[in-house]
Amino acid sequence: MQMLRSLKDMQGYAIGAQDGKIGHCRDFLFGEADWTVRYVVADSHKWLPGRKVLISPISIGDADGRVRILDVGLTRDQVKNAPPLDSDAPVSRQYEIMFNCYYDWAHYWGGPLAWGPYRYPRLLHRGDADRRTPDTRADNPVLRSVDEVVGYHIRGTDGDIGHVDDFIVDQNTWIIRYLVIDTGNRLPGGKRVLVSPAWVEQVIWAHRRMTVGMTRAQVRNSPAYDPSLPVNRGYETALYDFYGRPAYW
Repeated sequence: MQMLRSLKDMQGYAIGAQDGKIGHCRDFLFGEADWTVRYVVADSHKWLPGRKVLISPISIGDADGRVRILDVGLTRDQVKNAPPLDSDAPVSRQYEIMFNCYYDWAHYWGGPLAWGPYRYPRLLHRGDADRRTPDTRADNPVLRSVDEVVGYHIRGTDGDIGHVDDFIVDQNTWIIRYLVIDTGNRLPGGKRVLVSPAWVEQVIWAHRRMTVGMTRAQVRNSPAYDPSLPVNRGYETALYDFYGRPAYW
């Protein structure tokens, strides 16, 4: 079953290992090219000071909104003994190879789907046949911080429409399905609306700006997003029908 969740809401969730908590969700790193969350960045500075603690969706189970806990199928010692990464260091492909080898996981890159040969990250736990020798010459991943991208200005085909306020992720695949755009300071009767990353035509990362392929009037009249309500298939259908875009499902 599809589970669409707000990443802003998940920030602050406790991260529960098999034998105790290891911190809480501080940030999320997603691929610039494919809009897929590759790592949860855990705030574990009191326990592991000076380190960037990464949790891969490969190990993540349920995200229980009632008690605000993200369950992780790892022990505290496994996390503690993972290859260290300085708190301000970028995530390189070499580090990802060491990281996956340490946990005995297959690599997510090099396949046709979001997680290599699979749609779902948890399947990368599977057997030795999936653990191909990676090409260490592959380009480094370009991972973007959700914290950093919140606030980016959004421009339509005929002017500014707002800024990025949040992201909606499919918690089964960890693909970002929507950007939440706050139009309050740009459009009359400002509201929050959802825009698919597939509708983003240009991102200028250095200028913190994105361009989407719709007019200000279209965005103003599009179905409003209410963060207090779940994003269900009925809402998604109405959104895609309004814009006349092909659905992803």
